[in-house]
Amino acid sequence: MASELEMSVVEHRAEVAGVPVLWREAPWPEPGSAPVLYLHGNPTDGDDFLPFLARTGGIAPDLPGFGRSGKASTFDYSIDGYATWLEAFVDHLELERFSLVVHDWGGVGLALAQRRPPAIERLVLSNCVPLLPGYRWHRWARIWRTRVAGELAMGLTNRFALRRALRGAFVTRGPAVRALADRAWSHFDHGTQRAALRLYRSAPPHVLEAAGRRLGEVTAPALVVWGEHDPYITTDFAHAYAEALGGPTRVEVVDAGHWPWLDRPELVEEIVAFLGEGR
Repeated sequence: MASELEMSVVEHRAEVAGVPVLWREAPWPEPGSAPVLYLHGNPTDGDDFLPFLARTGGIAPDLPGFGRSGKASTFDYSIDGYATWLEAFVDHLELERFSLVVHDWGGVGLALAQRRPPAIERLVLSNCVPLLPGYRWHRWARIWRTRVAGELAMGLTNRFALRRALRGAFVTRGPAVRALADRAWSHFDHGTQRAALRLYRSAPPHVLEAAGRRLGEVTAPALVVWGEHDPYITTDFAHAYAEALGGPTRVEVVDAGHWPWLDRPELVEEIVAFLGEGR
């Protein structure tokens, strides 16, 4: 698989809306078909989706503030800020129609989807931040949302502490978990810490709820894949997303944690098959 990924996925760099951005791109199988846009969460990067890219083609950027993209202090690290930047990004790539796969804070892509519902071919949500009523932040997020305490928590995090914290987000153990933690640590600099703090602080519950008020206008077929042992977001929100979206939606709750496809690698093929149904 490694050689296939190395041959298929190419990294690109450009400046988009004033932000230097890195993204991975693989050719989609059929010319003229809608590509897949993959959006990662905190604290990782677009490498989360390497298992998918060689099979579906598509694009996986490092969002501003994360990975190897720009981390300027002047960027608007909020749901609206990311949605505006994503509009510029898809325009830069001339994507008129695309499928969307979102995980964790990659759920900012749902704000983009609500701005451009006709552009969305198919939609996959996996354990993403609820742009829905009723969500209350988990313990770590509450610390990050608290001034001074959040800065201290971020600043005192070392490789061992990050690996230990992320281990609790999985039901399995093994090299995939360690690799994700080590990759996250390699980019966990001051810029990423600042981006994460600002993003969490920009999103109290009422802002999250307001950000999803137009989800019913997104009518693309959707698949919601949710790890039932996620320590951050309960399965209630998988079903709540299904109720809020305006198109046919299937929910699958699986024996997994926050990154379901790493705990259950067979989910990669299932998600790929769903995305392929639109082609």
